[in-house]
Amino acid sequence: MTMEYEPINNAYGDEIQDSSVSTLAKHLRMKKMGNAYKIQDYDDGNKELSQFALQIYEPPIANKAEEGPLIPSSSSTNHKQHPQQPPQRLVSLDVFRGLTIVLMILVDDVGGLLPAINHSPWNGLTLADYVMPFFLFIVGVSLGLTYKRVSCRVTATRKAILRTLKLLMLGLFLQGGYFHGINNLTYGVDIQQMRLMGILQRIAIAYVVAAMCEIWLKGDDHVTSELSLLRKYQFQWVVALVLTIIYISLLYGLYVPDWEYQITDATTSSSAPKIFAVKCGVRGDTGPACNVVGMIDRKILGIQHLYRKPVFERTKQCSIKSPDYGPLPSDAPTWCQAPFEPEGLLSSVMAVVTCLVGLHYGHIIVHFKDHGDRIRLWLIPSSVFLVWGLALDIFGMHVNKALYTFSYMSVTAGAAGFLFAGIYLLDDIYGYRRPTLVFEWMGKHALIIYILVACNIVPIIIQGFYWKQPQNSILSLIGIGR
Repeated sequence: MTMEYEPINNAYGDEIQDSSVSTLAKHLRMKKMGNAYKIQDYDDGNKELSQFALQIYEPPIANKAEEGPLIPSSSSTNHKQHPQQPPQRLVSLDVFRGLTIVLMILVDDVGGLLPAINHSPWNGLTLADYVMPFFLFIVGVSLGLTYKRVSCRVTATRKAILRTLKLLMLGLFLQGGYFHGINNLTYGVDIQQMRLMGILQRIAIAYVVAAMCEIWLKGDDHVTSELSLLRKYQFQWVVALVLTIIYISLLYGLYVPDWEYQITDATTSSSAPKIFAVKCGVRGDTGPACNVVGMIDRKILGIQHLYRKPVFERTKQCSIKSPDYGPLPSDAPTWCQAPFEPEGLLSSVMAVVTCLVGLHYGHIIVHFKDHGDRIRLWLIPSSVFLVWGLALDIFGMHVNKALYTFSYMSVTAGAAGFLFAGIYLLDDIYGYRRPTLVFEWMGKHALIIYILVACNIVPIIIQGFYWKQPQNSILSLIGIGR
């Protein structure tokens, strides 16, 4: 990639004539970002997909001084004796991604043994319920750095759409039912029964909407204060507000009629499916049976394309071992065995809002270079989101991951902001990287780890080597897949 050079401008847009600074400008491209100068990061337009999905971008720290606790105000004028080093990565992004990957693997493998950290059966919040919003949050943060300078909006749009399509296809392959699980050494899926939505598909949807907002919906004015930051990205906040209004209006306003589904009884030889009727006829219901989120997915995607082992099978109404999976109670309601898509269409609308919130946190990195300003501007909205979400839950809009309610978005976005600020303080300000080196490495290879481990590709491969019978494998010896 060829390097372009441009003169360094001062705060009033005039060209700086200092020969030492001019010499520095030959080596580093610098761009005014609000009330400070930002060394232009490397262009990532040609990143491969393996560096994209859960990683999206690998942003460097603006300058070497950002590794210390504070940026001295006088250091920017003394470049002759201390030339600046090449741009470095923002470590906290990698660590946050890696920590989220570890959290996903933990709840997937240990959640069955410790239901308390597994996904909440319906309302409520557990450790596993933070994974998806944390992924979406860090995607948004990264996009704020990726598209801070867009030379050609059309080209950037085309690349974003292409990346989205790659993610969608990868998600269909990994979570559409092609692989049959650890204990089933077969593969293949009936397209008529393929699951259409999933984790990567949701991330793809949130990514493309946030990317389009960042490419097309930001002003040209310089950011010099918090108010000017909001003014520059006001149309992105309008999009987030409109999406929230649409979600809440549909969730509480649409009428949900009675519906039915059918399943085949595996305990009998009869091939005739068994039909279950679910009585609804209500508006504004947020229970497992009669919510608008499930109705929209059944109407648009088709009930045969939804996830067949939803979390509400672990509720007290549907499991005698609740909060774990178990046999149905004798008086179980008819909806207990119905398919339900946890990454559905309407719930993905609020998932996009989480990504837009992360985008705002990325803007703070771009336009404010003082560490204290960044921490302060992260903690204020994080506190507001957290308190607002908990208040909504108290007053009846329950925190619910399956529906991705507004209160759930608020609480998890606030938690993500606090966690990201803490990691940034630890790694990028004080430089305590040794305790988080594993997370940093995993964050740099997030997508490949997700595919191989979280999607059970590696366990399935290992399971293929067994002694006499498939049950006699290495995985069985260590208690996986029993």
